[in-house]
Formats: sequence, structure tokens, C-alpha cells
Amino acid sequence: MSTRIDKRFAALKDEGRAGLVTFTMAGDPDYATSLALTKALPKAGADVLELGMPFTDPMADGPAIQAAGLRALAAGQNMIKTLALVKAFREEDNHTPIVLMGYFNPIYIYGVDKFLADAKAAGVDGLIVVDLPPEEDDELCIPALKADLNFIRLATPTTDDKRLPMVLQNTSGFVYYVSITGITGSAVPDAGKVGQAVARIKRHTKLPVCVGFGVRNAESAAGIARHADGVAVGSALVSAVKDSLDGSGKATARTVTAVTDLVTQIAKGVRSAALKAAE
Repeated sequence: MSTRIDKRFAALKDEGRAGLVTFTMAGDPDYATSLALTKALPKAGADVLELGMPFTDPMADGPAIQAAGLRALAAGQNMIKTLALVKAFREEDNHTPIVLMGYFNPIYIYGVDKFLADAKAAGVDGLIVVDLPPEEDDELCIPALKADLNFIRLATPTTDDKRLPMVLQNTSGFVYYVSITGITGSAVPDAGKVGQAVARIKRHTKLPVCVGFGVRNAESAAGIARHADGVAVGSALVSAVKDSLDGSGKATARTVTAVTDLVTQIAKGVRSAALKAAE
């Protein structure tokens, strides 16, 4: 199987640069604004889109992403609308990879088989489900792979060489390296340590390695891009959404551009790393 994710990372390798992976919460702050933002992200420089599946108890997420999920839920976002958002995006863009990221509970409630069929039909390419360890691969990972969806696993600074092969066993698409221990958006990654970690992971897999957690601006993105196949940014983008809202928490005329302007800056940082490497 060759998914949009596989094709995109192959193209990035040919270009000699890291990719920019953006995370936004589906339905934040409302469905229409979220769809407009999702459509605008590739034009702003995003190479892979991660869409959060809103959930009431997001244990690995920091305050910014938790708040985004609650805003989306309050606006009526659910799994049906999240898949509808992907389908609407696909009407105009059949190339940009989309990964749904979140927790198992909403998928379980929807029904695993129905979810996988509907996600594939909508145009989803991969899944990141942060609370399903490799020991539970039969729950969702193996069925997802059979449905030709990439199942992307997280590796962390505490994933040692003994544990890593098990984490990577059924992983496909790319490996998401969480550059810091703790919740999202809580610290700034050390580019040197990230480089060592990425090299260690690459000794165990040929998959691309994307690094996330703590990337906030062009400078931090450039530092990571020198060492990784992809740079993931999330908390900074959902914070940009929040900061653009009016006093009652509703979208304003600048909500989409507040995020895309930041993505454009970060994309320049990612691409500058490739230029420096070529010099």
C-alpha cells in the first residue's frame, strides 16, 4: 500500500527538506471556520494535516489543545462532523495527507469497523491514537492497517531501545517523536537532543520521523528541521485560534489568517533548514 502520507514524504525526500505537519482541532471554534482553516493550511505551507478528534478527557494534551477540544464540542462537533469536514476538504484537495489524532473512546463509541470504513471513504490517510499502546494493536491498529490506513505511533524520550521495536512493529506512515516528556505545549525542545533521538529511532526503522511538542515559531521549527523528516506544530496554532476569537469566544474575520500567517512563518523556518544544509 502507498498512501498519500507515503507519497508526500517521498516527495519531501526528493526536495531535500523536512515537511511541516500542522495540528488543528476539528470544529474549533466552529465547523465552518475549521473547514475554511483546514482548506487554507496547505496554501500556507503545511505538508501534512493533523486534525484533532475532540474528546472530553484528553489526558496527554496541555491547556491550549484541551481548550480547543472543549470549544469544538461546545459548538456541536462530533465524529460524524469531523469525517464530513475531511470529505468536504477532499472535494478541493486530493493530495494533502490528513491524519486524525486523538483518543480511542470516540472511535470505540462510533464503532471501530464503521469508523474505519467511513474514515477511508471520507479521505482520511492515517490515525494517531495516543492512548492505545502496542499491546492493544488488535483493537484498532491491525484493523486500520487492513483498511489501508496508516497507524502512526508516538515515541518519547522515555522509549528505550528495548521498547522501541515493539512500538515500531505495526507503525506505518511516519513515526511521531514527542520531543519532551509531559503534556503538549509545555516546554521548548533541545534541537541537539532531538537529533540524537531521531538518529536512534532511525537505527530501528526506515520510516520518516516527525518531531512535535514545543515547536512555536520559525526559529524552533528550523532547529528541528535540520534533524528530522518532519516538524509538527499544534499548541501554537490552536493558541492562535483562541487569541483571534471575540469576547464571547466566536470566530472573527481574522481567525483563519491568524493561524495561516503563523504557519507561513513556520514553513519558512522549516524550508530555511534545507537551504542551509544545501549551502
